[in-house]
Amino acid sequence: MTTGTTLPDFAKRLDQTAEDTEALLAKLLSDTLLSDEIARPKRLMDAMRYSTLGGGKRLRPFLVVESSAVFGVGRQSALLAGAALECIHCYSLIHDDLPAMDNSDLRRGRPTCHKAFDDATAVLAGDGLLTMAFEALSHPDTHDSPAVRCELVAALAGAAGAAGMVGGQMIDLIAETRTLDIGAITRLQRMKTGALIAFACEAGAILAKAPHELRVALRGYAHDLGLAFQIADDLLDVEGSAEETGKPVGADAAAGKATFVSILGIERARAQAELLINQAVAHLDLFGQRAELLRQVARFVIDRRT
Repeated sequence: MTTGTTLPDFAKRLDQTAEDTEALLAKLLSDTLLSDEIARPKRLMDAMRYSTLGGGKRLRPFLVVESSAVFGVGRQSALLAGAALECIHCYSLIHDDLPAMDNSDLRRGRPTCHKAFDDATAVLAGDGLLTMAFEALSHPDTHDSPAVRCELVAALAGAAGAAGMVGGQMIDLIAETRTLDIGAITRLQRMKTGALIAFACEAGAILAKAPHELRVALRGYAHDLGLAFQIADDLLDVEGSAEETGKPVGADAAAGKATFVSILGIERARAQAELLINQAVAHLDLFGQRAELLRQVARFVIDRRT
């Protein structure tokens, strides 16, 4: 890791972005639409706020903000794109926790949305966050160019849909009844986890209208970062505690799912995560010192305990 920005500065920037994202999400989830005209059902909004505000590291918005900073994109535009992405992420958590999916009772240290409200409200809260994401991305405040906004919408739709996160979740469900090899697990996690991380890293380049070569470098970084992130999650599911993670641990093993850890073992999985992080950082050489915080994100991803 290069010097320059120190780790305390990284932690401060991460916390500041989380705080700014929280404030923006609270504004988006107020009782009126972005148009400030149409009131929305209180119970629905309460469930959306419950599942979105007051928790999480906001790592995905941080990646949007820092990838944007590499190109000198305005912070407010980056925060709006990051908030849209966080809406998608939070909707996915609501739906993943449902009895029909992972059937989880705990998320971020408190009852999941369907436990705090009910199953039907949780489904609608997820749907509301999904559609709000595209409402935010398509707003002129995100970028003054309609073409850029359309590209952001298309990129996030692709990352979140059947060829991305949703498709990955489907393969994850199949994994409960079918044994997957390491190639299939890699594909699953590239879709389920990696696709949104890839969007987070490329969003800054889209906002900046950056050239193809630089976008490819960020995609390479995101690809390796996303897989390392998932291996770290798999390790936490085996080695962590509910108090640390804020959610149940051991769920994958209980469901009989194949994971990076179950296939590779703990030590080989940890070594693979280190290899992926080193590869991710190498993709950033084109950006020099401007990408220092993105390099530090890579280390944070596999050292975290939550």
